[in-house]
Order: sequence, then C-alpha cells, then structure tokens
Amino acid sequence: MNEKVAKLRGSMEKRIVGKEQVIDRLVISLLSGGHVLLEDVPGVGKTSLAKALSDSLSLSFSRIQCTPDTTPSDITGFSVYDPSKASFNVLPGPIVNNIVLADELNRTSPKSQSALLEVMEEHRVTIDGTPIPVPEPFMVIATQNPSEMAGTYPIPESQMDRFMMKLSVGYPDTEASIDMTGRFLTGHLHEKVEPVLSGEDICAMREEVAAVTIKEELRAYAVNIVEATRKNDQVACGASPRALLSMIRCSQAIAYMDDRNYCVPEDIAMAAELTLPHRLVLTTEAKMSRTTKDFLVRQILERVKVS
Repeated sequence: MNEKVAKLRGSMEKRIVGKEQVIDRLVISLLSGGHVLLEDVPGVGKTSLAKALSDSLSLSFSRIQCTPDTTPSDITGFSVYDPSKASFNVLPGPIVNNIVLADELNRTSPKSQSALLEVMEEHRVTIDGTPIPVPEPFMVIATQNPSEMAGTYPIPESQMDRFMMKLSVGYPDTEASIDMTGRFLTGHLHEKVEPVLSGEDICAMREEVAAVTIKEELRAYAVNIVEATRKNDQVACGASPRALLSMIRCSQAIAYMDDRNYCVPEDIAMAAELTLPHRLVLTTEAKMSRTTKDFLVRQILERVKVS
C-alpha cells in the first residue's frame, strides 16, 4: 500500500474499529476528487467515520445538521446589508470548507438539498449573483438514513449522480464489538486523532492519481460496462457520462492505493461496483421482483469482458 495512504488509514483506524474496507473506499473517493454518500441505520458510526477523516487531515471542516427547516442559505451563505458602506456583504456558509459533512441529508427538503448541486459539480457557490469558489481539496460527505424511515425525503437522481460512491458502514462484527466495549469502558472509544496529511499532500496525491496509466483497451472496457447498463431491460435509466468519468478516476485511485502507476482490469471492475449501482434507476418490474442494483452490476461484469 502507498506510504501516505497507509498513514492516513492508520490514523482513521484509531477512531473507527473493524471497518478497514469502508475506510479504504472513503480514501479512494478522497483521492479521486469525489463525494461520498453514507447510508445506514442510525448509530453505526457514519458521522464518526467522516469526522475521523477530517481529524486526520489538516483541512478546514464544517458540519451541516440537516433538518426539515434547513434553508438553502443555511448551507451556501447569504448577503447582509452594511449601513456604514451602503452595500451588501456576502457571508459564505458552512459549505465553503475543505471537507463538509452534510448529516442526515435526506431529512431536509428537496429545495435545501438542491443547494448542494452547484458546489458538488463546479466547486463554487453563487450567493446573490456572486460566485465564491470553495477551497481545494474539496469533498462532501453526506449521511442518510434508509428512505423507508419516517421523516425522510428521497434524494433525487440528479444529486445522487454527483456522489462518486454510496457506502454502507454496517454493523461491526463480534470481535470489533468486544474491542469497542473495552475502549468505551476505559474511556478511549473516541481516541484523539492528530492530522497526518496536509491539504498540499492531498492535492499532490490527486495529481499522482490522475497520472496513473489506463490503456485504451481498459478504457474501452469501462465504456462497454457503462453502455451495458443503458441497454439492460431491467434498468430504466443507465449510467451517465459523469458516471463513466467517475469510474475511470476511481480505478486510477484503486491502482494508486495498491502502489501501482498503471490500471489492470480488476481495478475497472472494482470501480464499476463502487461507482455505478447507486446511479441506476430500475424499472418497475425490476423493483417488484426485488432485483438489486448491485446484483445487476455484477451480472454486467460477468458478461462484459476486456477485448
């Protein structure tokens, strides 16, 4: 594993017990310049995971607690009239930070959810006509409870497509749970984490990720996977061009995590499993037959081969 990646992972594991795979995938998204949606039941550590990442980096961090009465200006910021200057001053909101945690995103209204659309794609917000760039590196980590729970609004497809990955933390296994209880009883459950990497480190690592080689046949392989989602009878809306580019960048980050400067077919396949399922819209028949999006992507990967 890459030395800097190992340092970051080790720092996060001080806070998060028994979730190495989820930590790795969050780091992959960070190095890819992507955003992450964490979906799971309450209490499994979604917020703690995001906080462990931010505490391990010397970057600015903000948390937006989404509620039904959250307004778009609570996220992006607003203008305040200054009588002494007879002009308006623009006050940026919490979104103008390096790492932003949007906690329980699906508990706020669609109007407030849409406040994230511009910044997640263009890395800037517009307040009363004034564009304000966000600092780099920039990453949004959103959490949500399953949509079946009371008091939630479904996240629209246009916003879902802006998340590189949708991850589930899951319950800890028995060994991790025993370790957790021991830490809790000794007062070390939330161990203090010091920053191990800077913003300059992350920006440099992103440039190294972008330089990872992907041969033409692997790019064609990725394109064929994406096109297969669009031709599938069980998929009403297949993967977008944005999804294809996310998959390509994700595969480069996977290779980088493995300390390689080139991609192999397994990187593309893994990236497809991480970046495509949450972007697909299933047909009514597929939903009624309880077909899952992950299952469909795995089916496609079994059929599509590298030419």
